[in-house]
Amino acid sequence: MENLDLIVLVIVLVAAFIGGMIARRLGLPVILGYLVGGILVGPYGFGLVGEVEQIRTLAEIGVVLLLFTLGLEFSLKTLRKMGKVAILGGGIQILLTTALGLVIGVLLHWPLEEAVLFGFLIALSSTMIVLKLLMERGELDTAHGRVMIGILLVQDLAVIPMMVVLPVMGEPGLMAALGIAALKAVLFLGAMLILGLWVLPRVMRRVAGLRSRELFLLAVFGLCLAVAFTSDYFGMSLALGAFVAGLLISESEYAHQALADMIPLRDIFATLFFVSLGMLIDPRFMVDNLWAVSVVVVAIIGGKFIICSLIPWLFGYSAKTTLYVGAGMFQIGEFSFVLAVAALGTGVMSKYLYDLTLTSAAITMLLTPFAIGAASALYRRLSQGERFARVLAGRADPQFSRGLQLSNHVVICGFGLVGRNLGMVLERRGFSYLVIDNDPRVIDTLHAREVPHIYGDASNPEILSRAVLNKAKVLVITFHDPTATELTVRNALRINPKLDIVARIHFDDEAKTLRTLGVAELVRPEFEAGLEIVRHTLHRFGLTGPEIQYIINTLREEGLI
Repeated sequence: MENLDLIVLVIVLVAAFIGGMIARRLGLPVILGYLVGGILVGPYGFGLVGEVEQIRTLAEIGVVLLLFTLGLEFSLKTLRKMGKVAILGGGIQILLTTALGLVIGVLLHWPLEEAVLFGFLIALSSTMIVLKLLMERGELDTAHGRVMIGILLVQDLAVIPMMVVLPVMGEPGLMAALGIAALKAVLFLGAMLILGLWVLPRVMRRVAGLRSRELFLLAVFGLCLAVAFTSDYFGMSLALGAFVAGLLISESEYAHQALADMIPLRDIFATLFFVSLGMLIDPRFMVDNLWAVSVVVVAIIGGKFIICSLIPWLFGYSAKTTLYVGAGMFQIGEFSFVLAVAALGTGVMSKYLYDLTLTSAAITMLLTPFAIGAASALYRRLSQGERFARVLAGRADPQFSRGLQLSNHVVICGFGLVGRNLGMVLERRGFSYLVIDNDPRVIDTLHAREVPHIYGDASNPEILSRAVLNKAKVLVITFHDPTATELTVRNALRINPKLDIVARIHFDDEAKTLRTLGVAELVRPEFEAGLEIVRHTLHRFGLTGPEIQYIINTLREEGLI
C-alpha cells in the first residue's frame, strides 16, 4: 500500500508537470494544465489513479496552505489604499453576483441552499489567473490592474464568512445554526487574538533566536496546521483556521520570512489540490449535459462581465478600465473549488451541481486570457475611430472641457511613482506640466493641489487633443502597457509631428517600433539599473570618473536602446 501511495504521488506530480508545461507553452494559466492532467490520469481518464482519496489528505494540506499564505499577505493598509472601489465596489460585486447565482438556481429549479451556494461560488474570481495575466501584460500598475487587485482582495476576504456559513446551510433552523456558528467563530477568533498578542510573539522570537531556517519553517508550518485543525475540531473549517493563523503572523516582523519559506510548500501542495480536482471532473458529464453547461457558462460570463464592468463605472473610472475589468474577472476562481469541495463533503451540494460548477469553472478560466486579448483589441480599434474616441473620452474631467491655457509645458502620461518624481522636480524648477491619468484617486489629488490634469486614457486621440500638444515642450509616457504606449505615440505625433517624446519601455521589440515612429528618447528601467550597478562596481575598483563614463557610454551604444 505504501508503494502504491508513492506511485500515485509520482503519477500526480508528473501529470501536473506535463500539463502545466503544455499550458504555459500555449499561454494559458498553469492551473488549467493541472486540471487537465488530473482528468487524464484520473478514474474518468486513463485510470492511472483509481482512488482520488489516496491524495485527498495532501490536497487538503494544499487548501490549508493557500489560505494560510492569503492570511500572511492580507493587509488592511493595502485594502484601505485601494479606496472605495475595492471595499464598497468589491462588496457590491459579491452581493450582485451571489444574487445572479441565486436567480440562475431558481430558474433551473435547484433547492434554495444550492442556489445560494452557487451564488457564492460564482461571486469569486481567480486571483492566480488575473495576477498572472496582469504581470505578463505589464499592467499591474494600471488603473484597471489596481481595481482588479482591490476587488480580488475583498473577494478573498469574503471566503472566510462563506466558510463559516457553509457547514450549517443544509441544517434545519438555519438562523439558529448561523447564530451558533457565528458564536463559535467569535470565541475562536478571540482565543486566537490572545494567542497572537501574548503567546505567539514570544515563541517566534525564541525560534528566530536559534537562527535555524529549518526550525523556523517547522514552527511556522506547525502553527498553520495546529490552528487549522483546532478550527476544524470546534466545528469550523480548516481553511478558516489556516487564514487566521496567517493573520496572526502577518503583522509581525517575521511575516516576510514566513511567506518566503511557505510559498514553495504551498505551490507543491496546491498543485496536488488542483490535480485532485481534475480527477473528479468527468468529461462525459459535459457531453451528456451540454445544454445545461452552455446555459450556465453563458449566464456566468455575461452576468459577471456586466456586474464587474459596472463597479468601476459607478466609481468614476474610464471606459477602458470598465471594459478591461469586466473582461478580466468573469471567471470562477480557485477558492470556489475550495468551497465546492467543502460543500460536497458536508452534503450541502449535490454531485450534479458539483460537476456542473467544476466544468463551468474550467471553461471560464480557459476563456479569460482570450477575453482580455479581445477586450484590448476592441478598445484599440474603437478608440482610434473619431466617433467612438469622443464617446470613450466622454468621462474626462469637466473642468477641462473648455480647454487648457498652457504653453511650453510637459505632458506626463501616467502619474505613478515615475510621473510623481518628474512632477516634483518640474515644480521645484518652476516648469509647468499637465498630467493625463485614468485613476480617479490620482485626479482627486491633483485637483486638490491645483495641478493641471485631464482624466482619461492617454492613448485616446480625443483625450490627447485636449492636452495642447501643439504648444508642449515634451511628452513623457511613464505607464507599463506597451500597446497603450504605442497608441499614445502614434496619436500624439498626428497632432504634433515635431513633438519631443520620452517613453518608458520594457522589451526590445517595443524599442524598435517606437524608434521607427520617431520617439526621441527611450528609457528601459532594467537597462538603466544595470548601468548604475556597473558604475558603482567599477568605482570600487578605483577607476576614474571619465573611465567609467566611457565604459557606460560604450555599453549604452552597444545596447538595443
